[in-house]
Amino acid sequence: MTHAKLWLRVFLAGFAVILALLGITLFTPAPYGDLSRVAQLSDRYFGWRVDQPQVAPELLRGVTVDQADILVVGDSFSMSFNWQSELVKAGYRVSTVYWGSLGDQVCSDFNEWIRKGGFKGKLIIVESVEYLLQMRMDRSAACSTMTQPLLASPEPLWKMTQKVPGFAFNSGARLTAGWHTYQNMRMAKAGEVTRGLHLVQVRQVTGGCSQFSSELCERIPFLASDFENGPLTAKTVEQMKSFEKTRNAVPMLWMVIPNKSTVYLDPQFSKGFVEAFNQTGMGPDLFAFAQQQRHKVIDFYQPNDTHLSIRGLLTLGPVMLEAVRARLGASPASAT
Repeated sequence: MTHAKLWLRVFLAGFAVILALLGITLFTPAPYGDLSRVAQLSDRYFGWRVDQPQVAPELLRGVTVDQADILVVGDSFSMSFNWQSELVKAGYRVSTVYWGSLGDQVCSDFNEWIRKGGFKGKLIIVESVEYLLQMRMDRSAACSTMTQPLLASPEPLWKMTQKVPGFAFNSGARLTAGWHTYQNMRMAKAGEVTRGLHLVQVRQVTGGCSQFSSELCERIPFLASDFENGPLTAKTVEQMKSFEKTRNAVPMLWMVIPNKSTVYLDPQFSKGFVEAFNQTGMGPDLFAFAQQQRHKVIDFYQPNDTHLSIRGLLTLGPVMLEAVRARLGASPASAT
C-alpha cells in the first residue's frame, strides 16, 4: 500500500468519525435546563413536557428603589420576577436586588446604605435558597461596608421559558457534545450517577412520575451543592436574628426556599433549622409548603433545573403576599 493510499484511508476514517459525531450532536436536543446543560444530559428524557402559564408582562416589572414599597434582596429564584408578580398584582411596588451583585453579603452598614440608595418603603424581603443561606450569613457577619450602590433593574434578569421547546438542530454545541450526552444518559438510566465535574447528581425519586412530566420521571438531576453544603441548623437562625438587629431600619421578612433535593429526597435535611425558624415568626414555612405543593403541582420544581417552574413560583407568590399583608397590616396604597 502506498503512502498516498494510507493517508487517504486515514483521512476518510477520520472524516467518517467527525461526520458521525456531528450527526449525533445535531440530533441531540439542546438542553434548556441548567442541570441538564451543566451535566450534558438529554432534555429528551429530563425536560419538562407541560407548558407553563403566561404572566402578563406588566406584572413582571419592577420599580426604582426610591419608588418601592418593598425591597427584595434575592437570588436566582427572584430573578424572573414571577413570584413578585403576585405582589405587583395586589398593588405593591417592588424593587429587586441580587445577592450576587452584592458579593453574597449584606454588611453592617446596611441601614445607611438603603438610606443613601433612596429606599423609603416599609418592608424588606430577604430571599435565599437553602444551600446558600449559611454562606451568606457568614459573609454578612464578617462584612462592615457595602461597596456596591443600591440599584434595581425594572426588567427581570431571567425570562423563563413558558412553552416546551420544539425540535431544533443542536448546531451551536461542541462536536463531541452529542456523544458525551449519549454516554451520560446510558449511565443515568442505569443508576445514580454524578456528572458534570461533580456538579450534578441524578437520583431516584420515589413516585417521581406523579410529580414530574419528564420522560425519565423517576430519575431526576439535583445540584450536588444541595448535599455538599450541609444542612441549615438552629445556629443559622441565631445568625439571622443578629443580622436583623444590626440592619433594623426597615422591618424584614425572611423567605428561605428549600433545596430541590430537600423537597424530593430528604424533607428532614434541615429539620433543626426549620423548627427553630418557625418559632421566630420571621417568615413563612416554605419547607412545609413545598412538601404540600410537590404532590399538587406537576413540575413544582423543574425536572431538568434546580429552580421552581413558573407554575411553582406562581403558587409561592400568594404565600408571600399573605405574609406581606400580615407584616405590614396595611393596604398597598398606605404601604408607604
